[in-house]
Amino acid sequence: MTKSVNSRELILGILMDVTRDGEYSHIAIRNVLSKYQYLDKQDRAFITRITEGTIEQMILLDYIINQFSTVKVNKMKPVIRNILRSAVYQLKFMDSIPASAICNEAVKLATAKGFSNLKGFVNGVLRNISRNLDDIIYPGEDGDEILYLSVNYSMPEWIVKKWYSEYGFLQTKAMLESFLMDRNTSIRCNLNKISPEDLMKRLESEHVKAERSEYLDYAIEISGYDYLNAVPSFREGLFQVQDVSSMLVSEIAAPKKDDYVIDVCAAPGGKSLHIAEKLAGTGHVEARDLTEYKAGMIRENIERAGALNIEAMVADACVFDKESVEKADILIADLPCSGLGVIGRKTDIKYKMTPEKQKELVQLQRKILGTVKDYVKKGGTLIYSTCTINPEENLENVKWFTQEYPFTMESIDPYICEKLQSVETKQGYLQMLPGIHHGDGFFIARLKRNE
Repeated sequence: MTKSVNSRELILGILMDVTRDGEYSHIAIRNVLSKYQYLDKQDRAFITRITEGTIEQMILLDYIINQFSTVKVNKMKPVIRNILRSAVYQLKFMDSIPASAICNEAVKLATAKGFSNLKGFVNGVLRNISRNLDDIIYPGEDGDEILYLSVNYSMPEWIVKKWYSEYGFLQTKAMLESFLMDRNTSIRCNLNKISPEDLMKRLESEHVKAERSEYLDYAIEISGYDYLNAVPSFREGLFQVQDVSSMLVSEIAAPKKDDYVIDVCAAPGGKSLHIAEKLAGTGHVEARDLTEYKAGMIRENIERAGALNIEAMVADACVFDKESVEKADILIADLPCSGLGVIGRKTDIKYKMTPEKQKELVQLQRKILGTVKDYVKKGGTLIYSTCTINPEENLENVKWFTQEYPFTMESIDPYICEKLQSVETKQGYLQMLPGIHHGDGFFIARLKRNE
């Protein structure tokens, strides 16, 4: 078996794991690259690029295939559908590979998978697309704007409609464009171990490109490295991978010396560790999550960071814990959500989420908030945050919560830079929007428990 066929078989396997079996793409890719460690760097990059790109652009790819196939994509056999998708991705986005090679390898792959009876179909569709690729007419801005945004930016129509009605055409387009852009890795400098200036110098010496954030002086964006565990400063715990939007949670929480903090849905532990760092060895942070696996992830990060005033524990946020009543000066409720603000990093989310699932999440969020509210001391602080941009999960939940329970929103302007301040932040909440702000889509509200 040639190297190229082997790589394409692995790509097909990953696509099947994701589209048929519901596996997350980053996990499926990691599993394959871990299993086939003998693959060289070029092959690994090839597999990752085509797999991630095919999943990211799936709606656009299906649109193209449907223009040239007598059998619509949703009626095809799953294996054939994914062979065509990955081949069309290469035809459209990878000029370095000859079109004839892409078509031939797709036909070979269909045959190898037991579909020799469909090799003529695969060959015909792909060669037709290859010949006419530059002449395909896509939905335009001057027509159906929802269809234009959905197809050209590969976003399910129900999500586009929701954002379009909330944010308008231009803002929605900016968000969708940002999801398709290449992203650097956002990191948080461990101020207990090193200053941001010294970390920048250290990263430069390790041949890692680094740039400071416009929102926080200890937030840095890095690129140009192979993989994180090969970066010595990461192994030494000098920084933690965390998006700047997520870092703002701890800034807005503003822990004070000796505060007791409970983070009810903490894994993988970035926010909890950030707060522990801000406490500078004082106070205590309980980083809770639902399973031992998640608690293990938190412990791993605690150990690497060298933090002593934090512990990971297994706890279900939906189950009331009487031992925690009025225990927390600060409670962090960064709750399970639709995750639509982080599609740029987790592209599968847009296909996995549905309107029904989102409604269920709102009910879960309200159940958790209603359960953990009593853990906050009178006069204490509750931080509610999500990594989504849907109002039902964000501001509408906060309005519901403050109507039901004795909590009041507080201005967050004292805790954020001037660039982020607005009428909304003065009221007590911040909605970060991808493409508008620099960072993930994120919602943060600061609530005080009434005395």
